Amino acid sequence: MSSGRRERLDHRSLFDREIGGVKKKWKDRLPVAIIFPNTYQLGMSNLGFQIVLSLLNQHPDIVCERFFSTGAESPLSVESNRPLKDFPVIIFSVSFEYDFVSVVDLLRRGGIAPTAVERRQAGGVKAGTPLVIGGGVATFINPEPLAPFMDLFVLGEIEPVAAQLLDYLFAVTAGRPVDACLLDMAINLPGCYVPSLYHPHYGDDGRLESVEVVSGVPPKIAKNVHAGGAVAGHSHILTEETEFANIHLVELGRGCSRSCRFCAAGYVYRPPRLWEPSAIMAAIEARPDGNQRVGLLGMEMASPDDLQSISNFLLDQSCSLSFSSLRADAIGGPLLDLLSKSGLKTAVIAPDGGSERLRRVINKGITRADCLQAASLLAEAGIFTLKLYFMIGLPTETMEDLDEMVDLVLEIQDTVMAVGRPRGRICRLALSVNSFVPKAWTPFQFAEFGPVEVLKERIKFLRKRFAGCHHLTFTADQPDNAYFQAMLARGDRRVGEALFALSEQGRNWRQVCRQAGIDPDFYAARSRDQQELLPWEVVDHGIDRAYLWHEYQQALRAKPSPVCGISADNQCRRCGVCRD
Repeated sequence: MSSGRRERLDHRSLFDREIGGVKKKWKDRLPVAIIFPNTYQLGMSNLGFQIVLSLLNQHPDIVCERFFSTGAESPLSVESNRPLKDFPVIIFSVSFEYDFVSVVDLLRRGGIAPTAVERRQAGGVKAGTPLVIGGGVATFINPEPLAPFMDLFVLGEIEPVAAQLLDYLFAVTAGRPVDACLLDMAINLPGCYVPSLYHPHYGDDGRLESVEVVSGVPPKIAKNVHAGGAVAGHSHILTEETEFANIHLVELGRGCSRSCRFCAAGYVYRPPRLWEPSAIMAAIEARPDGNQRVGLLGMEMASPDDLQSISNFLLDQSCSLSFSSLRADAIGGPLLDLLSKSGLKTAVIAPDGGSERLRRVINKGITRADCLQAASLLAEAGIFTLKLYFMIGLPTETMEDLDEMVDLVLEIQDTVMAVGRPRGRICRLALSVNSFVPKAWTPFQFAEFGPVEVLKERIKFLRKRFAGCHHLTFTADQPDNAYFQAMLARGDRRVGEALFALSEQGRNWRQVCRQAGIDPDFYAARSRDQQELLPWEVVDHGIDRAYLWHEYQQALRAKPSPVCGISADNQCRRCGVCRD
């Protein structure tokens, strides 16, 4: 059976197993392809992807169909098994730097010229030479590696500009000259970044020296920020084939108030926002009939009072609760009662830093005592399998920090066993260790990555220390892969050349970089100073560079900083986002 035939069967099977999937007729409608450049399982677990899909399909004159990275020779849509070249508009929702290669690969496999220059030389916007739009959190952290392949990016959250964007799409697909339309969008559509109107210049040392901008176009593009609405974001399609099988996801808000210095989401989604309780309740009630499994996103921001009211509401609705992770210092009260009644088997605690000192470096805001108490309370609630997430290679990390990590993990295991043993329960720990990757728009954007060999030695050290521990599994990432991610995370447009070659040739990425004349160390392993012009600063998140540098210096001194305020009367003005 051919790969195309297999994919058609697989897609039909996937759609048939969904609850809430929408299949619209094409007649007299504008076809839009929305692509998550990773697996169906990950894409349909992504609430942002589902929100954009729903917004587009709510329009009566749009037919929006999904594509995922399947490895098939010619990608086909989930809804109607149509090829990508049938769609005059393509929207990518990109969440991970690793998926940059898949973006280029999907265009190439779909019979679409990968670069914006090639498509625009071919003429107007139509099926076969589509308008390609980039979105998703990875693009508004740093869009530059994908800039050669996108006609435009919509930076930030889609809700404030969805209607205006669709008006432009109808116009350009109806024959309006594409160059004029793109210029109009760059000037008048908030959050619109058209890379062809921005021309970077690099110095002899490879660093960015300046960006030449077409007249009338803003030199920096302010992201879109959704203020909220009558209904909080929630799942529109449920399926067993996801990370959260048949769980109705509901967001409590957007952003994070905790200000962890390694986490880009905590910065690019500023200011953190909590939705109104009535909006959250409406989103919970929007779940399909008969479905009582609810997953809450954004619980780390919610106050104890908010969690109490939400927990009581879920209990009244006879709902069970699922979550991706919980703050170790936020477990207790009605939430614990709800967890106990939800029948959860596994929970996640993410200390991230292995020692008390490192948790101050990253501004995590939780202590060893918080971790131990959380483990004990979760075990008391009947959850005897804990996943623990840590990073290695954080700035200033030493072997003493790793020794303390080992001690903490073993203490957590002893704590859970003390609860489970009298009940005749086996307690299991799943320890996951990942290499720290510096991200744009965080205080650690100035830090270097690695070195790879040091990371490998530290993983080897930890693996040896945990060898022989009963009921404990240890997994770690591959530092070589993290190094590739670090190159992409702080890359510029020149990295796009490597992405194109990697998609076309399918060879080892290091070989491709050498052939393209790209030094990965320049992007991944090099620290930045306070004055260097950074490629991703074409995006304006409202965050002062001086604030990020100050936070980086605080990190090097292991000094914590206050968390980001989330209420209108508690705006701190420290980072620059909440200006008057």
